[in-house]
Amino acid sequence: MKRLAKLTGCVAAMAMFAALVLPTLAQADDQDVIDYRQHIMNTMDAQTAALGQILSTVIPDDNVVAHLEVIAIASQQSLSSFEKKVLGGESLPEVWENWEDFSAKMNDFSEKITTAAQVAKEKGKDAAMGTILNALTCKQCHDVYRKK
Repeated sequence: MKRLAKLTGCVAAMAMFAALVLPTLAQADDQDVIDYRQHIMNTMDAQTAALGQILSTVIPDDNVVAHLEVIAIASQQSLSSFEKKVLGGESLPEVWENWEDFSAKMNDFSEKITTAAQVAKEKGKDAAMGTILNALTCKQCHDVYRKK
């Protein structure tokens, strides 16, 4: 009988613990999703800023290929970072309300920047310079899907 009482007490304690802790864990998971997609977007932002410096001839263009490849990789990860509908961060609810348009724009961006990276790698940085500005279509999404 004492054993049953102890077991019942343990089960009740675990249920209370789960009721108190699990909602907090769910919130942490949502924040992790937001943090993850912000890390990806910040990576693209930093690499794009470096390309801007190169295009304005402020710094040498030795690393054009590397910057383009990093943006291309991050762009391929970016759409999946939005697949879980977690509101917050700098993303507006319109991301998920207009998912078809948002995902089409993200895929188009990814294809263009990946092509620019391939051109730079295969034909050289000078051949890619003309495609870079056409590939960096970030504003199309930011104007509609990102908090100002």
